[in-house]
Amino acid sequence: MQSFQNRTVHRTVLNNGMVVLLVENPAADIIASRIFVRAGSRCEPRHQAGLAHLLAAVLTKGTSRLSSLEIAEQVESVGASLGADATPDYFLLSLKTVSSDFAQMLDLAGQLLRAPTFPEAEVELEQCLTLQGIRSQQEQPFAIAFEQLRQAMYPDHPYAFSSLGTEATVSQLTCDDLHHYHQTYFRPDNVVISLAGRIAPEYALELISEVFGDWQAPATPLPALVLPVPNPKPQQIVTPLQTQQSIVMLGYLAPSVRCAETTEAPENSSEPLNFPTTKAVSADYAALKLLNTYLGNGLSSRLFVELREKRGLAYEVSALYPTRLDTSQFAVYMGTAPDNTATALAGLRTEVERLCNVVLSDEELQAAKNKLLGQYALGKQTNAQLAQVFGWYETLGLGIEFDSSFTAAISAVTAPVAQQAACRYFSEPFISLVGPAAAVTQVPVVALS
Repeated sequence: MQSFQNRTVHRTVLNNGMVVLLVENPAADIIASRIFVRAGSRCEPRHQAGLAHLLAAVLTKGTSRLSSLEIAEQVESVGASLGADATPDYFLLSLKTVSSDFAQMLDLAGQLLRAPTFPEAEVELEQCLTLQGIRSQQEQPFAIAFEQLRQAMYPDHPYAFSSLGTEATVSQLTCDDLHHYHQTYFRPDNVVISLAGRIAPEYALELISEVFGDWQAPATPLPALVLPVPNPKPQQIVTPLQTQQSIVMLGYLAPSVRCAETTEAPENSSEPLNFPTTKAVSADYAALKLLNTYLGNGLSSRLFVELREKRGLAYEVSALYPTRLDTSQFAVYMGTAPDNTATALAGLRTEVERLCNVVLSDEELQAAKNKLLGQYALGKQTNAQLAQVFGWYETLGLGIEFDSSFTAAISAVTAPVAQQAACRYFSEPFISLVGPAAAVTQVPVVALS
């Protein structure tokens, strides 16, 4: 049991290895639960990209005891919400209900996790819907630009693809593939259950033990997942597309949230093999999170003010630096008029490289800290947010204490430290351009330093 920002987080590990987290919050008669499986698309073979997403789409479509219609009726009859999702680094089953119905919904979640049937008709339907989604992405300039940027940056890594997968891979997936993935990764010692709401810790553990206590982990260990550390040569990729604007993206390989790149557990470790074992956080993670906020977070960000407000170059402009278990990416992007494509590219690169050449002022640094920490605090107000945040930390191996260590790390970043991080990662960009042929094909290949 640990306390963070006036919230007590109860942590328990069941005999079968399942981790249970609980934040008791009696303010509202609602319980939110997030059930994480340490899997996601990073555990997919390359030729099965989209497998985790498809599994999420059909997980709620049938169990050994319930049909898809019966599952939907159970959820809707009590006004609850229940859904599944797959991200690059984990699989997630989410539910929210009033306190009096939580036991019923938890039992349903247990059936879905432990005994899904993946009806063939439902799988075929979701495959068709996923293929439609992929084709829709292929018509969206931003999606195309981001896809080709990822594939250039992660040539041999699962992060290269959208979570939907590709037409070629999704069309070949079978019910047997779903069952194999489920049997491999859906096991109690690979699951984190995070709860927040009006429920006593003792009662919550009693309910969870009733639903999951007899679920035993197989004797076989989780498969070792050793993924390559991306190290491709930066390049400029161009896709002509008849559209009203050009999309300009710069990408830089950036550190994961964890220090260790390897995900292989040492001999005799009790940790799953596809899961990092050290809680050490990358030294540059906090600095880059802060620079991401400074550059591209909101209407007061550097990119918005300089490139949109002052120069009128951007329809939209922003930056992103996702938290990842493996090597992440720091990206800046802009939507601009086709005639401004080359100017926009130069402007984006100038603003990123400025971080290496100019030390942030005390005022700029503090404003970025205030914005980042304020948004971080506001992201932990509801039961659903609390269940998500603490479960996510546990699933990534950061520990619930990361809630405090992250804010301390952000507060400790100095302007020289931020500049040093920028110089380490922002020297050679991957460049992705999508737009009218006359605009994007005429942009000279930028000389990479």
